[in-house]
Amino acid sequence: MINISTILGSLVVLLALAACSQNDVDKTAGAGRVNDAKGPVAVTVNGSPISQREVDMLLRQQPPQHDEPTARQRVLDNITLQVIVSQEAVKKGLDKSPDVMDQFEMARTSILAQSYVKDYFKNHKVSDAELNAAYDKLKADANGKQYRARHILVKTKEDGEAIIARLKKDPDSFSELATAQSLDPVTKPKGGDLGWFDTKRMDPDFAAAIANLQKGKFTEEPVKSQFGYHVIMLDDVRSNVETVPPLEQVKDGLTDQLRQQDLRKMLDTLKANAKVEVSPPAKAS
Repeated sequence: MINISTILGSLVVLLALAACSQNDVDKTAGAGRVNDAKGPVAVTVNGSPISQREVDMLLRQQPPQHDEPTARQRVLDNITLQVIVSQEAVKKGLDKSPDVMDQFEMARTSILAQSYVKDYFKNHKVSDAELNAAYDKLKADANGKQYRARHILVKTKEDGEAIIARLKKDPDSFSELATAQSLDPVTKPKGGDLGWFDTKRMDPDFAAAIANLQKGKFTEEPVKSQFGYHVIMLDDVRSNVETVPPLEQVKDGLTDQLRQQDLRKMLDTLKANAKVEVSPPAKAS
């Protein structure tokens, strides 16, 4: 799936490449660049104007700065140096290099593609109906239950039966027994508390035992697993739907997901309708 932030992030880099390509210098006397500055001029380098608009564009690509005048001067210094170096490159005829010309064309193609994507997002907003439908699906997919339980892990069935016998006399001693006798190093210090979990990730026999328990009850027989024998107490049960955050908390994530899906469909359609002919690679001479 295509990541929107990656696409738009690439736009920043490609716009910077565009600035480089626009800094190409005409070999005629002092012309400096392919396109003369449009609008107010920020700086002129050897007769080649750089517009305020270009400087503003590059400034927007920078992280937020507390000292904006300093940031603007840094951008001006960078683009000025870039133009000076590009002018020297033109003097050497590097602008006619096949590799350089290929890079110009690749940058142009990429910038146009990114501009199309940006324009597409601008004109294809996620509707409230689409967002609500996605949220409803999120809740519908959250089927099943989650359990909160404690367990005591012991080595043998007999050890488990002995613990169950003690619990029948004093059910409130579960946490104390878990801390004293459980072999599970993770839950032992927490009185055997497993926290909230979905039984899908549990041992099948362990999961079945949990599903058959009532809240506040413990297993009447030790439950065997690959780790040993478990005595389990069920503390609470909740629907997975209860774990789905409110719409406002997931709105941005769902919107981004829907935009990505929409973009993927659009790109697939464009590709399906395009005539693409792949040429065989040229043979090495």
